[in-house]
Amino acid sequence: MTIEIRVPQLPESVTDATLVAWHRKAGEHVSRDENLVDLETDKVVLEVPAPASGTLVEIRVMNGATVTAGDVLAILEEGEGARKQAPVAALPDAAAPPDRGGEDTGSARAAAKLSPAVRRLLEEHDLDATIVAGSGRDGRITKSDIMAYLKSHSDENVTPGDPAPELDAVPVLAAGSRTEQRVPMTRLRTRIAERLVEAQQTAAMLTTFNEVDLTKVMSLRSRYKDSFEKEHGVRLGYMSFFARAAVEALRKFPAVNASIEGTDIIYHDYVDIGVAVSSERGLMVPVLRNVERLSFAQIEAGINDYAAKVRDGSISMEDLTGGTFTITNGGIFGSMLSTPILNPPQSAILGMHAIQERPMVIDGQVVPRPMMYLALTYDHRIIDGREAVQFLVSIKNSLEDPGRLLLQV
Repeated sequence: MTIEIRVPQLPESVTDATLVAWHRKAGEHVSRDENLVDLETDKVVLEVPAPASGTLVEIRVMNGATVTAGDVLAILEEGEGARKQAPVAALPDAAAPPDRGGEDTGSARAAAKLSPAVRRLLEEHDLDATIVAGSGRDGRITKSDIMAYLKSHSDENVTPGDPAPELDAVPVLAAGSRTEQRVPMTRLRTRIAERLVEAQQTAAMLTTFNEVDLTKVMSLRSRYKDSFEKEHGVRLGYMSFFARAAVEALRKFPAVNASIEGTDIIYHDYVDIGVAVSSERGLMVPVLRNVERLSFAQIEAGINDYAAKVRDGSISMEDLTGGTFTITNGGIFGSMLSTPILNPPQSAILGMHAIQERPMVIDGQVVPRPMMYLALTYDHRIIDGREAVQFLVSIKNSLEDPGRLLLQV
């Protein structure tokens, strides 16, 4: 039976997608649920699985083409015997591909779980997915796993004088080199650029700063991190403290948790916090829902789950949609101070930075303290300077006296 492989229903507000890469050629046998092609939207990469086992007899849309929901991408002939009947004339390549015959189905199953970026890297270095140990969620292979594998096998595979294998598409600067390379933006990078310009042009952005002494948070974390991990199966990080402190501050200053829609202000009685996560494709902001109801362990588990999804490319549009407030942590990259940009239609974003031990005057004595600069960028159209400053002070107070988070004061 002949089956049409079509573009699936695209996420809400997404009108089209770009066909990034086919993972099978016309004439090749495919297994049911094996990923055949990657489609890139403004936010995520969608995988199109095979609806049945059979032979991919015709590919109708090539890499780089723009497609919409329902477009026919390819024709699949269902059944094991179909591959022997596939005509050579139906192939887009100059010659028919070799019969895959007794191909290891385990390798096909492993390949079906790979993210597009990981799959491309495997193909570039002609690696079988089954020989690389995965450290991601459910044993998925990440880009760092492949890089570690290549590094560990470099002595075996690279002879003296050979150049090191290239792991990134971006050219590396070399002494005396004056070459240039023009590379089109990915859809995600293009969308990020549009959103940033939109935020600059539509909101009256202003940033206020403060600093927080993390002595008590660090002491509490050090004292309970082992028992916390043993009890909940997740490590106790700093983000849960900041998320809980943000929830308490948002209760006191609801305008910071609001958004503008036309000439109306929308106040939310829930707190959905977007947590900025950097990926090889660009910045993504998955959203933790109803953080006001979550425990420290649930917050940490949710963040870990999203980070794993971003790394292995399984993040969905639903994961990235919504949010009433955002937290971004430039400190993991060494940033000391920054002015984060709003994530429309949200009205505020909290910037965390690197923790640095600095001399502070405490009770007339100069003592070292682990300090962090905080930045709150807010939309001055609906948030007054007084509210913004007091909001940041509330977060500072909660972190310098974590007991406030328990008592909600």
